[in-house]
Amino acid sequence: MDRADDSIPEAPPQASRVLAVDEPPAFGVECPDGRSGFLIVCDHAGRRIPRSLGTLGLDDADLSRHIAWDIGARGVGVHLARLLDAPMIAQTYSRLVIDCNRPLTSPTSITQLSERTEVPGNQHLTDAERAARASEIFAPYHARIEAEIDARIARGQPTILVSMHSFTPVFKDFVRPWHIGMLYNRDPRLAHALLDLIRADGRFVAGDNEPYAVSDGTDYSVPVHGERRGLPHIEIEVRQDLIESEAGQREWAEHLAGWLVRAVEIAALA
Repeated sequence: MDRADDSIPEAPPQASRVLAVDEPPAFGVECPDGRSGFLIVCDHAGRRIPRSLGTLGLDDADLSRHIAWDIGARGVGVHLARLLDAPMIAQTYSRLVIDCNRPLTSPTSITQLSERTEVPGNQHLTDAERAARASEIFAPYHARIEAEIDARIARGQPTILVSMHSFTPVFKDFVRPWHIGMLYNRDPRLAHALLDLIRADGRFVAGDNEPYAVSDGTDYSVPVHGERRGLPHIEIEVRQDLIESEAGQREWAEHLAGWLVRAVEIAALA
């Protein structure tokens, strides 16, 4: 992570730390010994808030919404990791604490307003408070991804980066028509192969850089771990009402596993 304008601050003194020593680490790993070419990351997997931050001034209803995490994304990722024999690195803490798919320089790295909801615990933070969240949550998560990629390169194992996300059926009164979206920035090869397969399937509406698009200013995992490392990559968004349940998560993981394997062959990325 060599962005001169996005460097990660050093860890703060213990007295200033966000995470207590008995709280979970910033990431969890599923299928750590996975041997396939795929590496899955889930930037918004968890909705945990460090005890030191209370509830950020929000109630349980808000902390269960999409503003706090990507509903269903972790479950899909876990099933997908098992089906593909691929490691998955998943973020533990809520995107409201710090968004691990935003550059640290982004105004939404620690958002004060998410959709239409103000986040009281993110107002008027000091530089030290921001640095603590970055060094204790953002940095270890991305360092673990970097270490995984480095280890795979060292042993000659190919890597295809899959960033797993989910999106709301309705955003600010707009009813989104897509079941799934394939997101990319400079390299469309895997995305376009996947889109062709999904559209040929005929059952689903697939978005081409919808409902979001990847950019250097709004995203971190694909630009930094995918593009800068020269790895084939894709950011996948699945609509949340399709994956709220365990059954839906398993079903969509099965769809994705088949599509991903075939798309890599079609795009000659293996």
